[in-house]
Amino acid sequence: MKNRIKNIGFIIGLFSLLFVACEDKIDPIVEEIQFERVFTPLELTTRIRNMTTAEISWNLREDADSYVIEISEDSLLFGSIIQTVEVAPDEVPVSIVLEGQTQYSARVKGVSDAGIADSKWAEVAFKTDAENIFAPLAGENITASSVTINWPAGESADKFVILPGNTERAITADEIAAGEATITGLNSETEYTIRMVRGTKQRGEVTFTTLVDIGDATAVYPDDDLSAMVAAAAEGDVLVLFPGEFMVHTGTLTLNKSISIRGLYPYDKPIVHIQFVLEDGVQNVEIADLEMAGSYTDPETSLATILDHAFQYNTSDVSYGSLTVTGCNIHDYNKSLFAGSSSIASTIESISLDNSVVTNILTDGADGIDFRGAYVASLSLTNSTFNNVAPGRDFIRLDDTSGTYPGRVTDVVIDHCTLYGVSNSTSRRILYVRFVDNTLTVTNTIIAETVGYYTNQSRSAQPECSRNNYFNAPGFYTDAYTSGAKIDLSTNFTTEDPGFTDDANGDFTISNQNLIDFSVGDPRWRN
Repeated sequence: MKNRIKNIGFIIGLFSLLFVACEDKIDPIVEEIQFERVFTPLELTTRIRNMTTAEISWNLREDADSYVIEISEDSLLFGSIIQTVEVAPDEVPVSIVLEGQTQYSARVKGVSDAGIADSKWAEVAFKTDAENIFAPLAGENITASSVTINWPAGESADKFVILPGNTERAITADEIAAGEATITGLNSETEYTIRMVRGTKQRGEVTFTTLVDIGDATAVYPDDDLSAMVAAAAEGDVLVLFPGEFMVHTGTLTLNKSISIRGLYPYDKPIVHIQFVLEDGVQNVEIADLEMAGSYTDPETSLATILDHAFQYNTSDVSYGSLTVTGCNIHDYNKSLFAGSSSIASTIESISLDNSVVTNILTDGADGIDFRGAYVASLSLTNSTFNNVAPGRDFIRLDDTSGTYPGRVTDVVIDHCTLYGVSNSTSRRILYVRFVDNTLTVTNTIIAETVGYYTNQSRSAQPECSRNNYFNAPGFYTDAYTSGAKIDLSTNFTTEDPGFTDDANGDFTISNQNLIDFSVGDPRWRN
């Protein structure tokens, strides 16, 4: 027994000696690893802001006290360094103003104050967009045959290029000094694009449409009887309304022929208190540059009046052509923007609304765009704003009339629009489209402040979506309100706050730079 105890003690002592001996040979713990150079910056990216400003960013490293940026006018060759900048970490991202329409490369390295070597370069190539130094084009600068363009005084260029026609016109020294030029000899009612060019690079671009040459049209003044003049007009006539206020005692103006009714100036729109009623004979109707106000006081009765529809189709069993509405401000109607009652079984080739602002379409017993018996082949809403339109109803309602019109397709497009407070109910849709064969496209559009959603109809096609932004509108990208609702299946939508200037008073100018860069929403609010 004693020998066993001695052996155990011997073994314990031996292990103790071995442990102490091993412990003496363990190196001290390394608390900090020293490297010979700074780590290379990671995730180097560039983003073009406002066409010619390169915003350069990368992931910061703790071992870099500063960074050096070099810009070269080539593609990753770095044979033509035009700019070198050193910045502190708190100055990242860095914005550098460059020339437009030019290929560039940027490289960045980290620099340490601790005496170790600079990092290796991180590199990226990019190209700036075409420059545009033109000031926003004022409406009064456009006539039927000319346009006056402004830009910062002293900014130089060689020539204007005028499209269509690809005509070149030299820019004078006086025009450069003044930052203003008037281009004459244009055709009336024509869309032009004018580019300002220096060398091979664009410095400015503007697109506009010249006014009606009143010599080719019928002038209509506020004291004229608009109904009588429309009735007397020939097929295809153009009526040009001068600034002022136009009343029609009945509130309705019947259109039964192809006709164009437009304001003289886009910037001083005539105010019309009218519900347009479209009847048999309408093939091509254009309504442009009007302010359509559905709420007013009747001067003959002194009664407050609110009209039902802005546009109403009123004849059955006919084939309507196209209705084109551009540059209008439409507001305060009791029911619908475009409508045909359930008894109106007709075909409509196309309805398009562009560059317009539509406000307070209250949909009392109706929907925003409401066709229950007619077949609409094409509905296009572009570059426009819809504010408080169908606040508690469906925005677009196209019922199934395929039994009457078999083998046809209805196409709906919403592009570059701003929808605010539209279909603001958990049971309401912006695409209540039940015509059996349909295509639904919603792109580059801001949808804000609504608990509505796209659609829950089995007959509605899956909406084709791209580059939309949903702010406080989760029903368009989740089934937050209705199980099985069709949502945006793209991978490029956003949910950012647009930063509206004053949405309560109808100013939807956005301050969110991402949405500005990606040209989302009605273009008028991105200036």
